[in-house]
Amino acid sequence: MSKWEMVRLGDVLAYEQPTKYIVESTDYHNSYSTPVLTAGQSFILGYTDEKENIFSDNLPVIIFDDFTTAIKYVDFPFKVKSSAMKILKAQKATDIKYLYYYMSRIKVDNELHKRYWISMYSNINIPLPPLPIQQKIANVLDRANALIEKRKAQIEKLDLLVKSQFIQMFGDPVTNPMGWEVKPLLDVIIHANNGMARRGNDANGDIVLRLVELQDGYIDYTKTNRIQLDATEKMRYILIDGDFLFARVNGNPEYVGRCAVYFFTGEAVYHNDHIIRVRFNNQRLNGTYASKLLNSSYGKREMKDKIKTSAGQYTINQSGIGAIKAPLPPLAFQNQFAAFVEQVEAQKAHMKQGLELMELEYKSLMQKCFSGELFY
Repeated sequence: MSKWEMVRLGDVLAYEQPTKYIVESTDYHNSYSTPVLTAGQSFILGYTDEKENIFSDNLPVIIFDDFTTAIKYVDFPFKVKSSAMKILKAQKATDIKYLYYYMSRIKVDNELHKRYWISMYSNINIPLPPLPIQQKIANVLDRANALIEKRKAQIEKLDLLVKSQFIQMFGDPVTNPMGWEVKPLLDVIIHANNGMARRGNDANGDIVLRLVELQDGYIDYTKTNRIQLDATEKMRYILIDGDFLFARVNGNPEYVGRCAVYFFTGEAVYHNDHIIRVRFNNQRLNGTYASKLLNSSYGKREMKDKIKTSAGQYTINQSGIGAIKAPLPPLAFQNQFAAFVEQVEAQKAHMKQGLELMELEYKSLMQKCFSGELFY
């Protein structure tokens, strides 16, 4: 058992508010030099040509999403999109990569709309070995993490293949070169409703999707929430194959409008009121096609002006979703694309199995590192 000193995260990581570094214009272009960051999954939102107020001192740092608790390690100059984060800087005798890896292990319930750094994370106690051991641990985890990132890159190439096929079949939805009919989603929605407001946590209950499980283009089942539902709730909030889910509300606008199509995986699934369930007319719109369209840059731009703000919350409602315009190619084309995606997803599933094994081994390695089993 390790006898390392225990310290508060707030004592070894100083924070800076990012307000000074917020980008003034979101007219990004890949030819520009400065990345605009978020601590969320997308990480680099784009590149700006702005020259003023770029964060470049005291690198590397950790950026921490104050609402979702997502983190990223950053060792290059950057700007940010919003103030919903903290920029964390290591204090003396600490290795920031060591702190980053330890923070990546911390899991909290982040469903509440509040800022988590000051209220929770800064008060968490962590083991702090001598600096040389911190650096050894960071180096070991760097090497292991590099193998995982390589496998993830292989999976990402399959995602790029799907995007390429989408453009080949349908053209760029922005310019619509094939002249597909463009209609508001309202024309193809047959039903929509928000999920249940009731909260709970019961390991023997039913899976109830929360905002955290709804990602761009997929549903993350790695840590689902369960609630004991009654018959009425089950009837009202059950998801069926092809249901389309939209993230309805969050304190960070980047997370509102995230969407994915749901497919049955062997157990009934329901949804809470942070999510809007939409059922499309499947004779006009294929859910897989809709998912790729709405998670593209075109879909994000279409959603942007439908997102409203009030009292620090960002929301999109059913009317806003209905107003989104979508090119509607012939259903046979959409179904052909969906069949291609299904084939690619089968390949991805095989590769993800290998990735899951690597990640389990990685977690075991982290446990040994931070418990003092590998280094003393």
